[in-house]
Amino acid sequence: MEASEVKARAFAMPLSSPSYPRGPYRFTDREHLIVTYRTDPTALDLAVPEPLEVGDPLVSLEFMRMEGSTGFGRYSGAAQHISVRFGAQTGAYTHNMFLDVHAPISGGRELWGFPQKLAAPRLVVAHDVLLGTLDYGPERVATATMGYKHIPIADDVALEMLNEPGFLLKIIPHVDGSPRVCELVRYFRRDIVLKGAWTGPAALELHPHALAPLNGLTVLDVVSGVHIVADFTLALGEVVRDYLA
Repeated sequence: MEASEVKARAFAMPLSSPSYPRGPYRFTDREHLIVTYRTDPTALDLAVPEPLEVGDPLVSLEFMRMEGSTGFGRYSGAAQHISVRFGAQTGAYTHNMFLDVHAPISGGRELWGFPQKLAAPRLVVAHDVLLGTLDYGPERVATATMGYKHIPIADDVALEMLNEPGFLLKIIPHVDGSPRVCELVRYFRRDIVLKGAWTGPAALELHPHALAPLNGLTVLDVVSGVHIVADFTLALGEVVRDYLA
């Protein structure tokens, strides 16, 4: 194979059969349970990279069920987001994330820089409760519960949440182990179709774990629980800070 052909075909690894296809990446009937809580401000200062800034010490633990996504298939996820500011813009910085399928793990890490690892997240309706759990190996790391569809949320409020930008720290090492890519990436959800949004009583429990350290941002007070179902396209990101430049 000539070098020009390698360059023309190169998209993702392995070259002969990439672990995920080219986008766009459209999600249908994607379901979210988002429990927002207050934590120790000192821990947030150590977790968030500049130029992002922390205002209110708020963290969200999000459980997701992806029923149908182009290229990535059907899978579940859990993510820990920190409320941040980028200049005058508010958003969420993803601190930890876990999925249960390889294709979106590799695609999410390589394209956007999502800090995804393999685990066993789950989001289900258990009688009158929406239940989110995260297991890392045999160990339970997180449990979230919310009253199922107790109170509808206004569409404009839910859409404001979905339209908020996300921020990621994308790190790709060089062959010698030094960082070759170290960037702050911003991304948005596009072409959103809201299917429903609710709130209700919520609770969250985090357990210490060496390789899934969600409990490093301890739960001091649960602020809210939100349940959202929507379709959207996960747009590719843009670099807003190159730490190696």
